[in-house]
Amino acid sequence: MKGQEWYQADDVAEEYDEKRFSRGGQLIDRREKAAVLDAIMPLEDKKVLEIACGTGRFTVMLAARGANVVGLDISAAMLQQGRTKARAAGVSENLEFLRGDAGRLPFPDDHFDTVVAMRFFHLADDPEAFLSEMRRVSKHQIVFDTFNRFSARSVYNWALPMGSRLYSKSEVSVLLAKTDLTLTDVEDDFIVPYGAYRSIPNVLASPIRTLDRAVGKFPASDHLASVSYWNARVR
Repeated sequence: MKGQEWYQADDVAEEYDEKRFSRGGQLIDRREKAAVLDAIMPLEDKKVLEIACGTGRFTVMLAARGANVVGLDISAAMLQQGRTKARAAGVSENLEFLRGDAGRLPFPDDHFDTVVAMRFFHLADDPEAFLSEMRRVSKHQIVFDTFNRFSARSVYNWALPMGSRLYSKSEVSVLLAKTDLTLTDVEDDFIVPYGAYRSIPNVLASPIRTLDRAVGKFPASDHLASVSYWNARVR
């Protein structure tokens, strides 16, 4: 994985949510959570693994809606933030945080109903291997997102501290075929890239987002979207 030392630093974990999901970033957080829920609902008693769970944004949300969740991340500092969130939300009983490597998942085959990996594939140095491992431990479903190569994301990609891998639709389709996964649905969004939203107050980001979504309704805009949310099923 790229930038592991940077990602695992205590100060990065402490500031992670504030830097990415405050201000206009609240709109990103809301959209990402909606994408995950739309893909995997209903959640009652469903066994879910989230890879690269970070500070527990999704794991806590899923546990609060009745899923039995395991969140796995390489950063002990990020996991500690997640545990604090889980206690505050009162969902610690059906949510477990583990430190581990996404390339060698410590679970048996077909152990989970659904495996989720958000904000992960743009950092994966071997996406096929990681997707294959996710497929191994899932009985039914894989949900993940990618940043798109032919989008505004590429303009500022070089400035990110961990670097970022961008994908074309055809590349992801090939990955799904190689790992014996069948595409159920894909949603494209955010013609204006994430970084622009995070840099401005919510009061300014909201009208930009409204325009972004209006433009995004045109079929041709799919080629300009900076992010895609993928929902695939195990064959």
